[in-house]
Amino acid sequence: MTSNRGSFTGKLGFILAAAGSAVGLGNIWRFPYLAAKYGGGIFLLVYIILSVTFGFSLMIAEIAIGRKTGLSAIGAFKKLDKRFSFAGVLAAVVPVIILPYYSVIGGWVMKYVVGFATGLGGAMAEGKFFDNYIATVGEPLAWFALFIGITAVIVLFGVEKGVEKVSKVMMPVLVVLTVFIAVYTICTMDGAWDGVLYYIMPDFSKFSMMTVVAAMGQLFYSMSLAMGIMITFGSYMKKDISIEKSTHHIEIFDTGIAFLAGLMIIPAVFAFSGGDESALGQGPGLMFVTLPKIFDTMPAGSVIGFAFFVMVLLAALTSAISLMETIVSIVMDKLKLPRKISCIIVLAVCLLLGIPSSLGYSAWDGVRILGMQFLDFFDFISNNIIMPVVAFVTCIVVGYVLKPKAIIDEVEESGRFKSKGLFAVVIKYVAPVCILLILISSVLNAFGVITI
Repeated sequence: MTSNRGSFTGKLGFILAAAGSAVGLGNIWRFPYLAAKYGGGIFLLVYIILSVTFGFSLMIAEIAIGRKTGLSAIGAFKKLDKRFSFAGVLAAVVPVIILPYYSVIGGWVMKYVVGFATGLGGAMAEGKFFDNYIATVGEPLAWFALFIGITAVIVLFGVEKGVEKVSKVMMPVLVVLTVFIAVYTICTMDGAWDGVLYYIMPDFSKFSMMTVVAAMGQLFYSMSLAMGIMITFGSYMKKDISIEKSTHHIEIFDTGIAFLAGLMIIPAVFAFSGGDESALGQGPGLMFVTLPKIFDTMPAGSVIGFAFFVMVLLAALTSAISLMETIVSIVMDKLKLPRKISCIIVLAVCLLLGIPSSLGYSAWDGVRILGMQFLDFFDFISNNIIMPVVAFVTCIVVGYVLKPKAIIDEVEESGRFKSKGLFAVVIKYVAPVCILLILISSVLNAFGVITI
C-alpha cells in the first residue's frame, strides 16, 4: 500500500465510514416503500437472508481486493488481471455519475433543514411547495453547490482527519435521531400501530420472485457495492483489521437503519393516509411532499420535521463523502496528484455534471434522454446498468480467474475466515445468477415490461 494514500486508524473508523457510505437516501424512503409493497415481514426476511449471503460475499470480495492491491478500483482490477481493467474503469465511472445528481437531492434536503429551522414547516407542507421550489433555477443550484462544497471540504482533510472523524460523529447522531423519531411517531400518532403491524407482519400472498428481485436490488444499491467505494476503503484498511467481522458490522448498521427508517415512515404514512398503501410509492415525493404534511399535523411537528431532515442530511452527507473520496482516490492514483488538487478537480467536474440534474426540473424541463429527465437517466444508467455489470465481472474475476482462495487468503491475514465455504459458493454460483436477475429485471422494469 502506498504510504501517501492514508489509512483508517482502526476497525471502528473503517466500519463507521463504510457504514456511512451504505446508509444513504435509499435507506430512508426506498427500503420502507419496498418493504410495505412486498408484504413487510416477508420482505424483511428475504432481505436479511440475502444480506448475510449475497451482500456479505460481494462486500468481502471488494474490501479484500482493495486491501490486497492497496489501490482504488481502476488500479486494483488492472493489478489483478489486465484483461479486466475495464471493470475498474466502469466502477470508477459509477460514483462520477452518481455524486452530482445525489448532491442535487442533498441540496433539496438542506433547503428543508433550513426551512424547518426557520419556521417554514407549515409552508413546506403545502401541496405545491416542492414542485414550485425545484422549478426555480437559482436556489436549487445554490443549495446543490453548498452541499457538494461541504462534502469536498471534508474529503480535503483526508482519510483519518476528514472521512473517518466526520463518520465517527455523524453515524452515532444519525442512529440516535432515527430511533427517537421512530419512537415518537409510533407513540403520538393515532393509527400508527396499524402501520407497525403492516410493516413487520409477513403477508405471504405478496411473496413472488419479484419480492426476491426487489430485495436483491435494494441490498445491492444500499450496501454501496460495485461503485468502487468498498475497494477504495479496503485499500485504506490495515492488515490487522478483520474483514469478515467488519463486514458483519456494516451489514448490521445498514439493515438496522433501513429497518428503523421503516418504523419512522410507514406507521406515520399509514396513520396519515388511513392505511392507503399507494401513499408510500411516491419516490422523492414521499420525503419532500407527504412527510412535511404529516409533520404539520403532529404535536411538536416542526421540531420532529427539523430532526428528521437533519437525520436525512447526515445520511446523504456520509454517502456523498464516500462517493467523493472514491473519485479523489482514483484521481490521486492515476494522475499522481496531491489530495488538495485532486479534490479541486473532482469538485469542479461534479459541479458541472450536477447542473443538468438540477435544471432538469426547471430551465431544461423539456429535455429528455430515453424519455427520462437528466436526474432519472443518470440514476438509471448507473444503478440499473453499470453497477450490475461491474458486480457480475467482479464475481467472474474472483470466482474463476483469481479463484476464491486468493480472497480467502487475504481475509485470513487478520484471522480465520469462518464463512469461507459460504463465500466460495456464493461468489462462484449464487451471486452471478442474482446479479443477472437484477440486471434483466431492472431493464425490463425501465421499459415497462414488468413493474418492481
